[in-house]
Amino acid sequence: MTTPRTEPAQNADERTMLEGWLDHHRQTLAHKCEGLTDAQLRTASVPPSDLSLMGLVRHMADVERSWFRRVLVGDGAGPLYYSDADPDGEFHLTDEDTWAQAYATWQGEIEVARRYAAGLALDDLSRGTSKFTDEPFSLRWIYTHMIEEYARHNGHADLIRERIDGSTGD
Repeated sequence: MTTPRTEPAQNADERTMLEGWLDHHRQTLAHKCEGLTDAQLRTASVPPSDLSLMGLVRHMADVERSWFRRVLVGDGAGPLYYSDADPDGEFHLTDEDTWAQAYATWQGEIEVARRYAAGLALDDLSRGTSKFTDEPFSLRWIYTHMIEEYARHNGHADLIRERIDGSTGD
């Protein structure tokens, strides 16, 4: 695997550190998927689970879209892969779904997320609000949540990748 991954400087300012760790975890997920065929990327973790590396990438595309588009700036973008009828649609792959499409969509959502966040301060509040408290989120909170989301799913990706071809490690 050759996807470069960087860790933020140990003495960086808060924003640089948060963005650095988020990018590190984004790179880690790409790293876990590297060098596999579409068939391998579709391989479910442990039946009957539908969790696969391609499904995780599709899920994270929707997570990026949700937090940065819908919540942070309120642009009204709908979900990419899931629906009320299929709330786990990102994990339900069809024969037409490809890694190239999933990866391009994910990277596109990351670029939009970066663009939307770039003009905001960490303390700036989202236009969207919590469904539980009806309160907005700070950009800092969104960054921290995204780091947690990626870290959790990168743990899943570790196990799936090991099951596919025995690869382990960061």
